Amino acid sequence: MTTPNANGPVRAVVLPGGEEVPCLGQGTWMMGERKDRREAEIAALRTGIDLGMTLIDTAEMYGEGASEKLIGEAIAGRRDDLFLVSKAYPQNASPSRLPRSCEASLKRLGTDRLDLYLLHWRGNVPLAETVEAMDALQRAGKIRHWGVSNLDTDDMEELVEAGGSACVTDQILYNLTRRGPERDLLPWLAGQGTTAMAYSPVEQGRLIGNRKLAALASDMGATAAQLALAWTLRQPGLIAIPKTATADHVRENRAAADLVLTPDILARLDAAFPAPTERRPLEML
Repeated sequence: MTTPNANGPVRAVVLPGGEEVPCLGQGTWMMGERKDRREAEIAALRTGIDLGMTLIDTAEMYGEGASEKLIGEAIAGRRDDLFLVSKAYPQNASPSRLPRSCEASLKRLGTDRLDLYLLHWRGNVPLAETVEAMDALQRAGKIRHWGVSNLDTDDMEELVEAGGSACVTDQILYNLTRRGPERDLLPWLAGQGTTAMAYSPVEQGRLIGNRKLAALASDMGATAAQLALAWTLRQPGLIAIPKTATADHVRENRAAADLVLTPDILARLDAAFPAPTERRPLEML
């Protein structure tokens, strides 16, 4: 395994507009929900920040705000070093309700602004109304950028038609076992200059137990989780946000960002985890 910059800066991804963020961030799904894990989870988040994983992703859905409260405690005194991302329930993504959801998230996080605010998934609120609500929050200084999550290609096309050209990212399920986005969504996003953000890049830990992946990783002197994460990060301009609740696993993830995958390794991964031969609807967890 080649990790020449394991203690250096994380490779940057450039958002539309030119701002740089780390390609490797920290997810927080199911964090903040158990008192017996709180200390370890806070230590994990702080370790990640120290290692340059300064993009932290959360949502009002995660523990009904418990994750945001945990992050607020973990980042106290370090807010200006971070790129904070949160997501709103689809039923709250209207001009009348989104400001309240945003304010509640800001309060739980202990901050006065979000760096990126996302529609968590598509619901019944018309996309044009969500665009209106996001634009208003941006003008008010409550959010710096906005985007979406779990929207497929046709949804993204509709979003742009609804005036959503300011959308900077689509956060999607993408990993070795969920390669459907490669057929059309990822190329579409790249063509629009919209950043892709991959959640569950290790398939909620299930890829760790894959024998083919573990054997290939072992040959490289890496772990299965590192190889899965490095494969996801091979995509130019893509951000990955693995959820890790312990400092040791955060360090493991950080090393994955510097793992070099040769053409031979990529070919062996393609053989073990074939890309789809036809379009598939976007999957979500």
